[in-house]
Amino acid sequence: MNRPQMLIVAASLALVQTAALAAPAAAPTAAAAPLPASNPLAAASTLPFQYPMFDKIKDSHYQPAFAAGMREQLAEVAAIAGSKDAPTFDNTIVAMEKSGQLLSRVSTIFSALQGANTNDKLDAIDREMAPRLAAHDDAIFLNDKLFQRVKALYDQRATLGLDAESAFLLERYYKDFVLAGANLSPEDKKRLKAYNGQIATLQTTFSQNVLKEKNAKALVVNVRSELAGMSDAAIDGAAAEAARRGLKGKFVIPLMNTTGQPALSVLTNRAVRERLLDASMKRSSQGGKYDNRAVVLKLAKLRAEKAALLGYPDYASYSLADQTAQTPANVNKLLSDLAKPAVANARKEAAAIQKIIDAEKGGFKVAAHDWDFYTEKVRADQYSFDENQLKPYFELDNVLVKGVFFAAEKLYGLTFKERKDLPVYNDDVRVFDVYDADGKLLSIFIADMYARSNKQGGAWMNAYVPQSGLLGNKPVVANHLNIPKPPKGEPTLLTADEVKTTFHEFGHALHGLLSNVKYPRFSGTNVPRDFVEYLSQVNEMWMYEPAVLANYAKHYKTGEPMPKELLDKVAASKKFNQGFATTEYIAASLLDQKWHQLPAAKIPTDVLGFEAAALKEAGVDFAPVPPRYRTTYFSHAFSGGYAAGYYSYLWSEKLDADTVEWFKENGGLQRKNGDHFRKTLLSRGGSIEAMQMFRNFRGRDAKIEPLLERRGLIAD
Repeated sequence: MNRPQMLIVAASLALVQTAALAAPAAAPTAAAAPLPASNPLAAASTLPFQYPMFDKIKDSHYQPAFAAGMREQLAEVAAIAGSKDAPTFDNTIVAMEKSGQLLSRVSTIFSALQGANTNDKLDAIDREMAPRLAAHDDAIFLNDKLFQRVKALYDQRATLGLDAESAFLLERYYKDFVLAGANLSPEDKKRLKAYNGQIATLQTTFSQNVLKEKNAKALVVNVRSELAGMSDAAIDGAAAEAARRGLKGKFVIPLMNTTGQPALSVLTNRAVRERLLDASMKRSSQGGKYDNRAVVLKLAKLRAEKAALLGYPDYASYSLADQTAQTPANVNKLLSDLAKPAVANARKEAAAIQKIIDAEKGGFKVAAHDWDFYTEKVRADQYSFDENQLKPYFELDNVLVKGVFFAAEKLYGLTFKERKDLPVYNDDVRVFDVYDADGKLLSIFIADMYARSNKQGGAWMNAYVPQSGLLGNKPVVANHLNIPKPPKGEPTLLTADEVKTTFHEFGHALHGLLSNVKYPRFSGTNVPRDFVEYLSQVNEMWMYEPAVLANYAKHYKTGEPMPKELLDKVAASKKFNQGFATTEYIAASLLDQKWHQLPAAKIPTDVLGFEAAALKEAGVDFAPVPPRYRTTYFSHAFSGGYAAGYYSYLWSEKLDADTVEWFKENGGLQRKNGDHFRKTLLSRGGSIEAMQMFRNFRGRDAKIEPLLERRGLIAD
């Protein structure tokens, strides 16, 4: 069964690969009308590599396409389950992999656009389809006849003579069915279906509330002087945003997805900084129609009840059973081992900030809304530069083409050619053909870089067309970021964090673009959630690789390269502020685990009270460093994709840090290294057990010391 891939990653919102299984309320009938050929979703796109026909697809096309896709897939699955022939790998497993292609097509396109370019109509369709998606998932994975065929093959798997990828596919299908509840009694299956429908609806509600509240709670400033510290271009952008909202003469700073907001590092007015962070931290928790507190409590309870029904003590145990971490105890150990030294580092950083405040006779104790602003002063004091000195050298097109693409060319032999003939859903979207080292067209890459009010926060990758040898599909992969768009005529200058995110997301894109597997189930990023961030995090290393940096880090006005003196200062400051970064991340990860390690009987009634107590118990309740996400806007945890899985970034970073050491040991940015990384990891998707893939690459298990050294948690 082909599944769309949606990843929201890296310091950002997370939606991970969701099943392309939507369902009608009842079984299809023979009289049901087929989808008219006039619907552009009815057949695979005739554009190169089945690139979506964005110019022809209208909102009205989705619902009938979903309905037809559901009918079609249920009929295909019914034929497999009801076959009179004895089950074989081809007539059961391969047949399931080939099923649902229409449904996969509509699901991938709809899910991507509902995240990147939504509107009220798409939001309404999303709310309608969420429980039906869950119901159809159940209609397949709780089909006992189908499961018995899969189980029969699984029980005799050693005698089937399957190749390695096919054997692993059979094992994965069996585990998918078991985790979906295939072994439950008929009565318990009925209960599970009810849970799944309610959970899907609540996750959609949570996600839509986050986006709407983010727009509703944007900071409104009345006087230009209150934005002192921001560049003239940024202030003009805030004025334009206010005018767009009907607030002419005022200034609006839109909220980003995370707790921290970019403007906090430059705003000189402390009261405005406080207002900005306060608006961010109180999102969806202060009443009103977008309040998520009740949604969180219902979701936590339903997930816990579902886990208990499936035989697990809590939802985290259920969720982790299919991840490389395996158990909550393993995750808890990772987080607790790092929490104490991380907070200790953060306290030292706070002391350095306080020293600056006192020297300026500020007369106040450092608070969360001061951290970013004074951190830049500390950086200037310790390293004689601040991050604003970097921005003129980080122009978006240079970063993408001469940085990200350049590194991919040096490592993998890839070349990129922009094309203007394919349709896009927004004029800011760019499209590139991707050619392999042999000159053959390999894939298509879509870059959607700018923030919009109708775009989810954060950054993510999705595959519009996942690669598959079985189906003959070549990949069409997209990256979505939320870089503020400057006023017309102004350059797009990135922060260092935005450059890092651009490299990170392209690491996910490479996972899809270079996929070379047979089965759709294993395509690209279809790997365990706590492994998927590993490959993208490795790609971040090329941001500061001297040869790559020299190619893209050029002043947007003069074309002059970044001075070596500034480069040296950047290199020297790599561990700077890592106490803050690690603490805010661990705090959010701990919240995710605390919510999902609760049994149903212990779900609290006070969301914010539980959050505060959980942070205190874990020893990360350090007020100047709030969690990267608070509960009520923590979409990773409550929109479905990373529930009980936000730890994944740190879990993956252990592999990432060890891999960076391997590249350094073997000469860095060289084709031979890229080819080895591609052969053993990037091209394999999920076709091999995840940690075995790492061992195939590294020759051993990962060591934690490189991670500790990177995070400044051990002495140099």
